[in-house]
Amino acid sequence: MGHHFAGASNRFWKLLFDSGLIDEPLTYREDWRLPEWRLGLTNLIGRSSVGIGELSPGEYLAGLGGLERKIRRYQPRTIAFLGVTIYRMLFPDLCGSTLLNLGTTRARLAGAPVFLLPNPSGRNAHYSYDQMLSAFIMLRKYTHRSGRNDRRA
Repeated sequence: MGHHFAGASNRFWKLLFDSGLIDEPLTYREDWRLPEWRLGLTNLIGRSSVGIGELSPGEYLAGLGGLERKIRRYQPRTIAFLGVTIYRMLFPDLCGSTLLNLGTTRARLAGAPVFLLPNPSGRNAHYSYDQMLSAFIMLRKYTHRSGRNDRRA
């Protein structure tokens, strides 16, 4: 069975812990535990890929309906998108040609606000670990979670 963010260079699990979104270190093998922190994960596209270059814009758009159904079912207060590229594909009218800021956006899915985070893949050279961590801390603060070891507060 596949797991979310299982690549050796993926920083997702470390970012969750270092940002205070979770209060104990986890690995991809423990992804099933995220609801303990009122967090959840889902894929927009239900197949594995080595990188975003393997996925087509049509696949993203096709997955959008399923994502909206999940949002209506589980009613999360916030949707966090991991990746600027996917955000641009799904919300081109909100992006224009400008550089996107991480954090809160004007986008909504099934009524829930969308928060933009960088893709935590080790292949993402656009953001340093510190920049990614700052974005994850912003998410924690935005969702009013109590933080642990927030060195930037």
